[in-house]
Amino acid sequence: MTPRESNLKTAQQRMQSGDFAGGLDAATAILADDPADGEALYLAAVASRYLKSFGEAAEYLLRLHAVMPEYGRAWQEEGHLALAQGDKTAALAAFVRATRFNPALEASWREQAGLLREMGRTGEANAALAQQQRLAQLPRELVAVTNHLAEGRLIRAEEICRHYLRQNPRSVEGMRLLAQIGIELGILDDAEFLLESAVTFAPDDVQLRLDYIDALRRRQNFEKARAEAAALYARDPENVLFQSRLAIESMQTGDYDRGLMLFDAVLAKVPNDPANLTSKGHALKTTGAQGEAIASYRDAIAAKPDHGDAWYALANLKTYRFEDEEVAAMQEQAARADLAFMDRVHISFALGKALEDRGDYQASFAFYDRGNALKRTQTRYSADDMTAELAKQKELCTPDLFERQSGKGHGAPDPIFILGLPRAGSTLLEQILASHSHIDGTLELPNILALAHRLRGRKAGQSRYPEILHDLTGDQLEKFGSDFIENTRIHRQGAPFFIDKMPNNFRHVGLIHLILPNAKIIDARRAPMDCCFSGFKQLFAEGQEFTYGLHEVGRYYADYVGLMDHWDAVLPGKVLRVQHEDVLDDLEGQTRRMLEFLGVPFEDACLDFHKTHRAVRTASSEQVREPINRKGQGAWQPFEPWLDPLKDALGDLV
Repeated sequence: MTPRESNLKTAQQRMQSGDFAGGLDAATAILADDPADGEALYLAAVASRYLKSFGEAAEYLLRLHAVMPEYGRAWQEEGHLALAQGDKTAALAAFVRATRFNPALEASWREQAGLLREMGRTGEANAALAQQQRLAQLPRELVAVTNHLAEGRLIRAEEICRHYLRQNPRSVEGMRLLAQIGIELGILDDAEFLLESAVTFAPDDVQLRLDYIDALRRRQNFEKARAEAAALYARDPENVLFQSRLAIESMQTGDYDRGLMLFDAVLAKVPNDPANLTSKGHALKTTGAQGEAIASYRDAIAAKPDHGDAWYALANLKTYRFEDEEVAAMQEQAARADLAFMDRVHISFALGKALEDRGDYQASFAFYDRGNALKRTQTRYSADDMTAELAKQKELCTPDLFERQSGKGHGAPDPIFILGLPRAGSTLLEQILASHSHIDGTLELPNILALAHRLRGRKAGQSRYPEILHDLTGDQLEKFGSDFIENTRIHRQGAPFFIDKMPNNFRHVGLIHLILPNAKIIDARRAPMDCCFSGFKQLFAEGQEFTYGLHEVGRYYADYVGLMDHWDAVLPGKVLRVQHEDVLDDLEGQTRRMLEFLGVPFEDACLDFHKTHRAVRTASSEQVREPINRKGQGAWQPFEPWLDPLKDALGDLV
């Protein structure tokens, strides 16, 4: 047992026996070696509260929130501390935040119910009490699963949940929790199956149906998600939640008129709802109605000045310039000690963009760095693990593998994979190619990543991928390829070819070649400093955790280049590399080069890509609606004084 483990065990045992001074001593011994140890900070805060050292307890909690901003138990302890000091308003806010981050905290629901009832908010009190009673009646195993899931211990949560479901195979709550774990692990097909089964057993459970719709959308099965949302809406067309959900799913399937009509219906009932105003703004942005999108985002901010999602949405237009009053308003919100975690993240990135546009690069970098530091506290990303994962591709995807598996797979020539790093110009390439009459633009499709997840197997730390590629039969490879073609058909509009723009597919070029040997692959590459710093400045909706640190994004870029060099060596001619800077220098020449590689004739529409009317859902949506320009080239240079960690990670690539 390590000294830390021994001290932690001692602290827990002493506190359980009521020796809070002894528990505090053991916890502070851990903190002497690691001041950011979350478990020790939590125990020190609890012990200090019981010892009535409220100032010290508050200080420990402040440090704990900085290390683990979404740790529900820390916010529950914040509530207990506020109650101990007689501040019921602060206590209620803390307990509410605790259950937002961890819905299995029964004490927080119970305290909420009591406080709300004292304040005369009977309806909310009853809702909180219902949640507390639901937890009290839930099997202890599933309460444990919920706790592990909320606190990021996914493998342990999965073990307990699977064991429970083996004993209780028709447990709807068990299925729902296992599906949530699957979504967190990226195993979306299992999540969809579990929720579909659970809905069969409990067709009237609205939350289950909402979770099922969410899983379908994540799998990009938008038609089915819309059908499920429409079924909920048909139950109660006046329900604003059902209206809002159907609006979102309608937008995903391209039914923009209905989606916007439903958003307007919701906003007629709740006119100042910031979430729906922001969602409407996203919908308008997707269709290219930028002016109306901006108005909707501004309305959301007027309704809730700390609504970070709307502030960042304005910044994420890339073409928007904040007014002086807006910058001042964001700075005022950023200075608040009680600003919610994700609002702080969003506003930090938005201020980074606003101050960059003003030429205040030092202040801009400080906010970008703050936003990224906050996001890093949420992630489990390890640069070492990623390097090892990509090294396995180079070790095991050998010329011998491709020679032995030659002639297998599904022969469809339809897919065009554009891959690489985010912010490398892939959306521009997609917009150019999707302007061709023979090519459909789609989305960043999850299918290849999901297949790789399935091939890894289920045992933690014992991935079978990519070794398993050596053992797959011709029938299996053909089925994987045909499944890809069939499962992506929903995104196509009838052209002979279609684009999958998932950047992370660069990790799986070998898998793609084995299952779809006639697919075309384009590597969208951008100069390393521009690409990496652009990624660092971008707050991604999900995934791409490697961008939340300068060292991490630089290492990832270097590993990516190394893996692409490997694919060039073992699959010569398979990948066409298109350098972003070359497209800026010679749009027509690079467009003709890509079209020749794809085997389709040249069309002038590809050069007028900015006039093509199609929904674009990536961060570059507004940029690709403009003619070719160099606005992003060299954008890192004013920030150079603060970019040494990035340069060090890139090494010779700089």
